[in-house]
Amino acid sequence: MKKNVLRITAILGLTTVLLNSCGPKENAPLVYFPDMYFPVAYDPLMKAQDAYSDHENEIPAFVKNSFATGLAPVEGSVAQNKDGVFEESLLPKNVDEYNAGYDASKKLTASPLNPANAAKDIERGKMLFDRTCAACHGTGGDGQGPIVQSGAFSGVPNYADREITVGSVHYVLTNGRNAMGSYAGQLNAGDRWRVAMYVISAFKKNAAPAAATTAPATPAAATTETTTATKK
Repeated sequence: MKKNVLRITAILGLTTVLLNSCGPKENAPLVYFPDMYFPVAYDPLMKAQDAYSDHENEIPAFVKNSFATGLAPVEGSVAQNKDGVFEESLLPKNVDEYNAGYDASKKLTASPLNPANAAKDIERGKMLFDRTCAACHGTGGDGQGPIVQSGAFSGVPNYADREITVGSVHYVLTNGRNAMGSYAGQLNAGDRWRVAMYVISAFKKNAAPAAATTAPATPAAATTETTTATKK
C-alpha cells in the first residue's frame, strides 16, 4: 500500500512540474538577468538604450558618445590592415626617436614631483612597485621575481648592474623597452615617477637623489611627460 502511495505521489508531482513548465508565456517566470538570457543586438548607429526597462542609459561612455553604440577606438589604438600588419609611421615613436628619447632620459636625475613630498612619494612608489613590477623584477630588484623563478620568463635585469636614472626608469615605464611593454595604462604619470623614485632610492644606493628642489628643464622631461601631467 505504501509503495502505491509513493508511486502515485511521484507521478502526480512530476505531472505538476511538467504542466507548469508548459504554461502560458504571459506568465513566464522571473528572469534575473534578461540581458544575459535574451541579448539585444545593436546596430552601430542605434541609440544605446536599456531594452528591458524604461531607465535612460547612464553609462558614461555612451552618454559622452551621444548614446550611440558604436564607440571610438581606445586612445593609442594602431590601425591594422586585414593581415594584422600596421605601418611603422603610425607608431607614436620610431626606433630612432625611441632610442634618442631613452638616451636623453638618462640625463634626468631628479623627479619633477614636489620634493617636500619625497618620502611619501617613495613610500607609495614601493607599494606600486611591489604590486605592479615585483612579479618580474623581484621585491629586491634583482630580476628574480616569481614569474622568472617559475621559468616562464627570463632576461629581466638586475637593477644593481644597470646604469639607470630616475628619468630612464620613468621613460621605460612610459614607453616600454625590449621585452617589457609600456605601463602607462597601469600607472598614471605621477605614479610612474613615484615608482622610478623608489627604484633609484632602494636599488641604486650610490645614485643621485631622486627628488630635487626644482624640476630641471631638460629635453628628457619633455620627452617623457608634460609638466601638467606629472601633477596627477
